[in-house]
Amino acid sequence: MDIRDYLRSRHVPFEPFLHCPMPSATRLAHCLHVPGRRVAKGVLLRAGEGYVLAVLPATHRVDLVRLAEFFGVAPTEIGFATEDEIEQVFHDCERGALPPFGRLYGLRTIIDPSLAGVAEIVVTGNARHEGVRIRFRDYETVEEPLRARFAVPMTARRRADRASD
Repeated sequence: MDIRDYLRSRHVPFEPFLHCPMPSATRLAHCLHVPGRRVAKGVLLRAGEGYVLAVLPATHRVDLVRLAEFFGVAPTEIGFATEDEIEQVFHDCERGALPPFGRLYGLRTIIDPSLAGVAEIVVTGNARHEGVRIRFRDYETVEEPLRARFAVPMTARRRADRASD
């Protein structure tokens, strides 16, 4: 199901918009002139026999050790999904587009609380050129994610390296 249709079916207010496809959430934030902490990116993780969708600000990266501690498993039991796995799970999305709505795909979603400090977030739709602005509290209501501190800020150099991609 298209993310916009999903949100409409749940009576969630949002603002859809189109943009040039960007190689990263950090670049999207820059392109839209939006602080990176307001752009929520999804990262699909392998967790044991299944998957978990981690959602965090564009300015941060996933700390797998922290997630393993949260789930009470060994760090070797959590890892990043491959592009092929992402394509399988998010079967109706363009390659490179990973919307932060794990519930729609039968996944547990976990968010880092650093996103909760913003009133509105920007997220990716089903295609790399589609975006959605949504109030954070509406996102949280429709998604009902777990919360855990697992995101760590990227260094300024690392952000600059990603921006040059």
